[in-house]
Amino acid sequence: MRKSCQHIPPVALVVAYVFWRVARHYAKDNPAIVTAAQIVLVVVAVGWLVTAVAGWLARRPGPGLGIPTTPEQWQELAQNWEQQRQERAAERQRRKQARKVADRAFMCDELPGAPDEKRSAQTDEGRLGRAGLPVLRSERELADWLGVGLPRLRWFTHHKPVDSVSHYVRYTIPKRNGGRRTILAPKTELKRLQRKVLHGILDLIPASEASHGFVKERSIATNAGMHVGRQVVLNIDLTDFFPTITYPRVRGLFMAFGYSFPVASTLALLCSECEREPFDRGQERLYVSVGPRALVQGAPTSPAIANLVAWRLDHRLVGLASKHEFGYTRYADDLTFSGDGIDGALRILSAAGRVIADEGFQINRDKTRVYRRSSKQMVTGLVVNDQVSTPRELRRRLRAIIHNAAKAGLQSQNRDSRPDFRAHLLGQIAFVNEACPEHARRLKEDLASVPD
Repeated sequence: MRKSCQHIPPVALVVAYVFWRVARHYAKDNPAIVTAAQIVLVVVAVGWLVTAVAGWLARRPGPGLGIPTTPEQWQELAQNWEQQRQERAAERQRRKQARKVADRAFMCDELPGAPDEKRSAQTDEGRLGRAGLPVLRSERELADWLGVGLPRLRWFTHHKPVDSVSHYVRYTIPKRNGGRRTILAPKTELKRLQRKVLHGILDLIPASEASHGFVKERSIATNAGMHVGRQVVLNIDLTDFFPTITYPRVRGLFMAFGYSFPVASTLALLCSECEREPFDRGQERLYVSVGPRALVQGAPTSPAIANLVAWRLDHRLVGLASKHEFGYTRYADDLTFSGDGIDGALRILSAAGRVIADEGFQINRDKTRVYRRSSKQMVTGLVVNDQVSTPRELRRRLRAIIHNAAKAGLQSQNRDSRPDFRAHLLGQIAFVNEACPEHARRLKEDLASVPD
């Protein structure tokens, strides 16, 4: 018998056990006696076990393992527990702060998610340096470079299928050939961040030589000028150009620049958005995504990103055109080939369809056109038969509208009920100015003399 267990010797267990067996045998008709015997046995057994364990702990070597027996020992134990609790709380706070500044591991990945080799991509400082791009190693450095707090940046780049806030203003404008075009214009703060990305990163990467849309010192006139005086002009239009460039493709572009997976993902989220529909739930308005996240018309970064994503498409189509002695240019989603043989144009049309599909785009068959020399050859709205010029019908229509407005008032000619008819006419005159600046100057002077 151990000294620490002498308070309840084993003989007490034997007596309690015998009492319980006797009660079960001789008092089985009296449940109260049997229950009392069971309770006595359990209490004696538990008491002996607790005493035995306490004695064993008291004899173990080492600090803090004994059972306190004095108020001083209990106070010391309480102080140790309080210190350990504070240390655990400090560790939790440290980990919480570390999670706040650490790069996110999940970035709007569509199932089944990004491959491991992409997630493990690190910052390539050499590649960034050669391109003259800012070296941004983490989301924290990106936020500092943008001049915004990290929580604020994550608020702009946190993708939600259903959100209570929309960072874009949605409206529609009429298309030239009918229908409505959806514009998503970023709100003021987001637009400022996107412009920082545009001027600080995207503008430093040159677009392909074949691209004339949204490129400095290039325009619809320079695009059309490459196809003047050719026997055959082939126009191909791409369907849903911006929506086709989805979030994973934008992220891949920034990773190709040399940015790590978290930084590239954050930049891609900053420059893309879903098509959303408003939904009212009680007093709350929600915005529900109805499509994949992609480039939107209205963001200042979308044209530059689209040109860079289409760089390999342009490179392959330049090679295809050169093979058949044709020229090639692209203005946004308008692809133009020109040369001197109809057979070459047809072969290009067949092969270009495969190249375009291979690069992740689609041809709008309804807008594919082949113009011969004997017809009016159009490139991005301009005539290129002998020289670059605006269509004669457009200039005559504008002169007629301004002439009639001088007699009957400007609003008498607003047959489509446009909200700002003068601004509409000025936009048409600006288009004329691209190829016929002298005609545009006279039209603008005549319009200025017409009262509202």
